[in-house]
Amino acid sequence: MVAGTGSYDWRFDSGRVCLDLVATAPQADRAGACGEPLAEPGRLACWLTGAGLVPAGTRLGAVDAVWVAGFLELRDSIAQLVGAALEGRAAGPALETLNDLAEGPPPGIRAVRDENGTLVRALSTAPARDALLAAVARDAVDLLTDPVARSRLRRCEGDSCARVYLDTSRGRRRRWCSSEVCGNRERVARHRRRAAAHS
Repeated sequence: MVAGTGSYDWRFDSGRVCLDLVATAPQADRAGACGEPLAEPGRLACWLTGAGLVPAGTRLGAVDAVWVAGFLELRDSIAQLVGAALEGRAAGPALETLNDLAEGPPPGIRAVRDENGTLVRALSTAPARDALLAAVARDAVDLLTDPVARSRLRRCEGDSCARVYLDTSRGRRRRWCSSEVCGNRERVARHRRRAAAHS
């Protein structure tokens, strides 16, 4: 799933919302890196909607630089902890930051009927920064404390990608964060190398 954000496209194929947040880091996809992707509040608002943390159409007028700073801090903490889990080491103060942010209550949700009478998800109150941070932080806590999920963490093997994803493939042999993106890049590069070798 991809949500357009003007000059940047978000991808939500990591398998967990916390990993999708980590994937917004400039170095997560080096082929498309162009500064800090979450630098502007509008980009963060698009990411929050694309990630499913707020229902589509939710007004996010309160998103500002303070929101951005909070999500960047959370992203850095999760990235450190995930990196530590992959490398089998401790991550230092990142755990305390994650736990502090996870303590807050996540956003309240309710079912409402849309204009067609279909039940859809809505937030109980206007989106609050701390509640949305708590939702992502709790997802990271769930991931990092679940031995089965943690054992499925992988780094993309694509040459120009540093994304981390959850390998839920049948044989646990998935090599790329996305077969359509990094897998295609690798296949094209392999084809070019073979073509160059035969010419």
